[in-house]
Amino acid sequence: MTDSTVATSVADREARRKEAYFTASQSQLIWARFRKNRSAMIAGIVLAVMILLGLFADFVGPYNPTIAGRDADYTNGAPQIPRFCDDDGCSLRPFIYGTKRERSIATNFRWVTTQDTDDKRYVQFFVHGDSYRFLGFNADLHLFGVDKGYIHLFGTDDAGKDIFSRTLHAIRTSLAVGTIGVVISFVMALAIGGVAGYFGVRIDGVIQMITDAVRVVPAIPLFMALAAFVPDTWSAETRFFFISIILGLIGWPTLARRVRTHILVERNQDYVLAARLSGARPGHIIRRHLLPSFTSYIIVDLVISFPYMVLSETALSFIGLGLKDPVNSLGVMLQNTTGADVLLNYQWYFIPVIFFVTLVMAFVFVGDGLRDAADPYASSRK
Repeated sequence: MTDSTVATSVADREARRKEAYFTASQSQLIWARFRKNRSAMIAGIVLAVMILLGLFADFVGPYNPTIAGRDADYTNGAPQIPRFCDDDGCSLRPFIYGTKRERSIATNFRWVTTQDTDDKRYVQFFVHGDSYRFLGFNADLHLFGVDKGYIHLFGTDDAGKDIFSRTLHAIRTSLAVGTIGVVISFVMALAIGGVAGYFGVRIDGVIQMITDAVRVVPAIPLFMALAAFVPDTWSAETRFFFISIILGLIGWPTLARRVRTHILVERNQDYVLAARLSGARPGHIIRRHLLPSFTSYIIVDLVISFPYMVLSETALSFIGLGLKDPVNSLGVMLQNTTGADVLLNYQWYFIPVIFFVTLVMAFVFVGDGLRDAADPYASSRK
């Protein structure tokens, strides 16, 4: 290949790259810039894995996370890590040891659970077990299990419930609460902030008084007051939706003020005036012209709102004002870590904390990456 041919191919590739850049849609440009952010991409993969684990918690988790699926013979049990080798040799199939309960003089004749090295239980995949509902259908297929008895990768709690299965269901519950809360607050913020910024004057003044009133309401005392009026007869599902709605109703003011501020600046631009002269209605102008003009801020607030919603649900459930058993959420599971005996004897209770921190940090890094990717001036400021 001659030098002229190489130069021609390089020029062609450069021309195609420029053409693809100038003809790309906004979403394509955002994705191209987002892929260059390595930390955001890694966080995005972690977040996608966490979301999939939550969505398919019934399939990935080997057992029912409620009291109905408990292992009564293995309460407060340590994590069972599958192994391939022991003193008898190695096996291609992973296995765990069974357990046995016995009393001993050393423990003042209290029940003690120990490993039974003569009882090998081999791990199996795609096994049938506890039934569940998936997409409206009954199913009982699970990703893994053992040929007899139970396997507890993260150990069990004081009721014998599998912490691994509970953690997966807790991720799903916390994400569901965050999603409902974010959707409610997001829609309210765009609508209220858009109206306040576009019309201004008296309407803006009234809306800002309402916004400031909602912002100064302290969340914890509010939930304490609401918890006092919540009937004990409410089901877990009713309490779940109640918490989600309340989080959404108190989470909109910050984004609403940002939307209002931006629209106050943009409403006097030429493209808005042209739309008015063309006969466009205020709702059309706000929806099709003003809101898309600051997509990066909307995307960031939407993604960053998720960890704050999850944090709010976790904090409220942790202090007993949010979700409660039998609902599995990250906040409910963190309640079990408050005892001193847990820190000394049952450290595996803290495993859900790792998932909680990972979930929040993944949202933060993804939101930061989307902010930089959606900002067309980000590269010029570096």
